[in-house]
Amino acid sequence: MVQGKTRQAAAGNWSLPWRTSPLGYISIGANTRAGLLIDNGKGLSYFYHLEDSVMGRPRILKKLDKELAEINRALAANLHTHVPFISQVGQHILLSGGKRIRPLLFVLAARMSGCRGNHLADFSTIFEYLHAATLLHDDVVDAASVRRGITTANTIWGNQAVILVGDFLLAKALSLAVTTDQLKVLQVLAQTTTLMAEGEILQLLHARNLSLSEPEYFDVIIRKTAVLMAAACQVGAILGGLPAEEEEALRQFGLNLGITYQLVDDILDFVGDERKLGKPVINDLKEGRITLPVIHALAHADSSDRERLTALARDATPDKAPEILAILHTYGSLDYARERARHYSSEAQANLDCFPDSPEKTYFRAITEELLKRSY
Repeated sequence: MVQGKTRQAAAGNWSLPWRTSPLGYISIGANTRAGLLIDNGKGLSYFYHLEDSVMGRPRILKKLDKELAEINRALAANLHTHVPFISQVGQHILLSGGKRIRPLLFVLAARMSGCRGNHLADFSTIFEYLHAATLLHDDVVDAASVRRGITTANTIWGNQAVILVGDFLLAKALSLAVTTDQLKVLQVLAQTTTLMAEGEILQLLHARNLSLSEPEYFDVIIRKTAVLMAAACQVGAILGGLPAEEEEALRQFGLNLGITYQLVDDILDFVGDERKLGKPVINDLKEGRITLPVIHALAHADSSDRERLTALARDATPDKAPEILAILHTYGSLDYARERARHYSSEAQANLDCFPDSPEKTYFRAITEELLKRSY
């Protein structure tokens, strides 16, 4: 550890004496609150408390602080490589925020299935590495400059390097999967990554497609978002040796939770607080992603409003957000998307009914409720 001088933390109005390791950990004197220094090579750019990765800090999830801390430690530890640049870029995307939903789903699913191994945190990183790889590739495809309120990796290091680091994270996830000694785990992950790649390509093909149908939209979000959450739950069930019916119930729980998550994400693109979201409002529409509220409004608007919304969507900028929102409200399109989110959230809750009561089941229900009502 290298002793450093006092610096002003970006996350608050206080100074701290910091010590940093190559992995970016800091400790604050005798204070047990720890965080991460994310450096873009030009000085301190972001300070991140580890506990910020929990979803809005609902009271029941505070009981999972130990699990989340273990996941964060495993994420950093497994980034060790002979190429320090990979660790640097990996830290930027992995340790600069994120809710840790996918690895947490895996840990809870494994424990609910009776798996109490010592390597659950390490195995859980499979799902965060896969998620991070897609984020790196997404930012390149979208030419994004900001994610989670900080500069994107591709803006700092360039597209080619970031794509290759994304490939490394994918390879790292698969190498960790091999250590489970379960062929079925590899089969699930192979199918999942194939579907995720299809989802990314479909999203690219549907960019700025204002004729996108609702079934086509769901086809994209299931592949792009939901299947990874489903896999996290299913792999936990596999490692716990659950019967096929219960394994499928956990897979379906993750799938419905993933659909809920993406629907809420798409709603927040229009009505969220950009300071909490870490990106501008109507950012998805600006980047050409046509989501359910717009699909619904275009299907139900009169000819005049449909024509106007089409024109606004083709050149979406933040200053046009109020007019876009007005049209969405006129036709109840945001309410419709919320209703669909509630439907899939209810389906996720129903998937848990076949399991006996347990702390993990309680956490799953709390997470489902939190994802539905989240504001970022």
